[in-house]
Amino acid sequence: MPGLAPFHLAFPVDDLDAARHFYGVILDCPEGRSAADWIDFDLYGHQIVAHRVEAPRAAVAARNPVDGHAVPVPHFGVVLPPSEWRALADRLQAHGVAFVIEPHTRFAGAAGEQSTMFFHDPAGNALEFKAFADIGQLFAT
Repeated sequence: MPGLAPFHLAFPVDDLDAARHFYGVILDCPEGRSAADWIDFDLYGHQIVAHRVEAPRAAVAARNPVDGHAVPVPHFGVVLPPSEWRALADRLQAHGVAFVIEPHTRFAGAAGEQSTMFFHDPAGNALEFKAFADIGQLFAT
């Protein structure tokens, strides 16, 4: 998608060291600026900022049924090329990250067919990463 603008997302964490390890080492996000209570990360060209908060995030209670799975809401992530998505899934598995929804293909043979996976960061924030064999299916109805 040429000309796609990077997004910015700030999210709560209760442990900056755990966030630094998870986003910096496991997700391989380069670290940008930081201060005593926050860290910038480059998530595939997008700016995400882990802000330390006093209390940990409450367990994600909201779920929405999608293609036979209970999808955690809210969540965030990136749409990756299929080879990068597979490499990330393999890296997460190698680091022992527990999946909320295991890597799989949803909407197989239908509009919007995609590979997807869901997992939580150490603070309980839900993440989803997707891949489309045909990126033209991103907004297919």
